[in-house]
Amino acid sequence: MPLRAVTGHRPLIKLLARAVSRGTLPPTLLFAGPEGVGKRTVALALAQAINCETPEQTPVSSQGDDRSEFDACGVCQNCKRIERRLHGEVRLVEPNDKGHISVDQVREVSRQAQYRPFEGRTRVVILDQADRLRPEAQSALLKILEEPPSASVIILVSSRPDALFPTVLSRCPRLRFGRLTAAEVAELLVRDHGYGEGDAHSVAVTADGSLGLALRLDSDDLASARECASRSLHSSATTTDSKRRLAAIKELFKEFVERKSPSATREAFALMLQAMMSLLRDIGLVNSRADRKALANSDLESELTQLAADYDDGSDRVLNAFSSVDQALDALTVRNANPKIVADWLMLQL
Repeated sequence: MPLRAVTGHRPLIKLLARAVSRGTLPPTLLFAGPEGVGKRTVALALAQAINCETPEQTPVSSQGDDRSEFDACGVCQNCKRIERRLHGEVRLVEPNDKGHISVDQVREVSRQAQYRPFEGRTRVVILDQADRLRPEAQSALLKILEEPPSASVIILVSSRPDALFPTVLSRCPRLRFGRLTAAEVAELLVRDHGYGEGDAHSVAVTADGSLGLALRLDSDDLASARECASRSLHSSATTTDSKRRLAAIKELFKEFVERKSPSATREAFALMLQAMMSLLRDIGLVNSRADRKALANSDLESELTQLAADYDDGSDRVLNAFSSVDQALDALTVRNANPKIVADWLMLQL
């Protein structure tokens, strides 16, 4: 889809469109931000804008100058082929069946980059879930990033950019994507995925600004994850006794998280951790006296108020708790740690 059809992220999209229009787009970029907010969608829309045969320039009179919005037409042959993932110059590299991006995948990208584009003006390589690059693959990628091939743009897409080598990060200007609003998630669910308005709103308010999360799980799964996360935070706030904390998470794990298969258990626990991060973010907003209209879990406002009081001890407890949950999610999803061990460690950190 063209950039104009992307929901959310308007400041970043305008910045990218302007750079393409002026020929100042960097040859390497990092799209960083929460999972499922549209980073890959923007990368593919950018590839269309770069290679469109008949790009559009729409004047923006409200800005009071001659600047215009630059975008792909969406209907030329290049745009259609990119939309269908058939364009020879737009390569989407994703984790393999083992869950990683291998060194062989990167070497293939490097080999193709030695040739000039023949189907479009610029070759665009999108490394989706770039944090899944194996160490040796990152080393191979670094050689490309140090001397980007001519007529090429390389875009790394990641929800966990800190998993990348500092040398990789230093060579890619970072664009930070924020979370979508609940209204934007609901709009996408209704418009593109056939949801009714009621169901879309119910899922959107619990999806923490992530369309990907909303699509993966139904409202009952999300509600259970929030309840488990809320009770875990309450248990950690009301006792410092380690035995009671571990007993609490053991009970909650058995009630909400454990499933028939290891993969289902891991997925349910990851969802609970994401729900906990969302709740902690809202707790921080409440304690900072911010506008409560910004709460992601506005339907739990009274419960958030109580949790905020429990966590408002004059220290950086909320920030430290958020960091601990983020580390737990990284251990679970990136390093494949045992869910029960991660859960026990987390309860002792909160």
